[in-house]
Amino acid sequence: MLYWKIFLAFFIPGVLGYGGGPASIPLVENEVVDRYEWMTTEEFSEVLALGNALPGPIATKMAGYIGYAEGGWLGAVVGVFATVAPSLLLMIILLKVLMKYKESEKVKRMTITVRPAIAVLLGVMAFQFFQSSYANSGILQTIILLAASYLTLVRFRIHPAIVIAGALVYGALFL
Repeated sequence: MLYWKIFLAFFIPGVLGYGGGPASIPLVENEVVDRYEWMTTEEFSEVLALGNALPGPIATKMAGYIGYAEGGWLGAVVGVFATVAPSLLLMIILLKVLMKYKESEKVKRMTITVRPAIAVLLGVMAFQFFQSSYANSGILQTIILLAASYLTLVRFRIHPAIVIAGALVYGALFL
């Protein structure tokens, strides 16, 4: 019964909290503090501060911590799963609908329309990575990594995962 309560405490805010973690925090607080009384408002505030201090999505970190505090490792897994389950279910449903109508002219036009936007977003992201690399590592390191990446990906057709691993090793050794 405890694991079902942990599941509900994070699934319901995940369904109702439009906008992700920050929007669902008051809903999680209501479940954890008021409904199930697993912690006080002060303790919840400390968990929230800890969640904000660590990298990554806040809702899953809070769910993992609170789930672990109440139900051990299984409670942590249940809490994290309950947090991501609404998005996961919605994605599966939308993918099924999209696959059902993939031959539809409207879906094809929508896909063709979205592609340029995705290309622009990827281009902006690549430019921001370049700027960050230049600012943090300098022009020489940036040029070396760009040239090595180009050669390994385009000329030698090495798998991108291997190129990324090589860049990580290069960064660990030389930066």
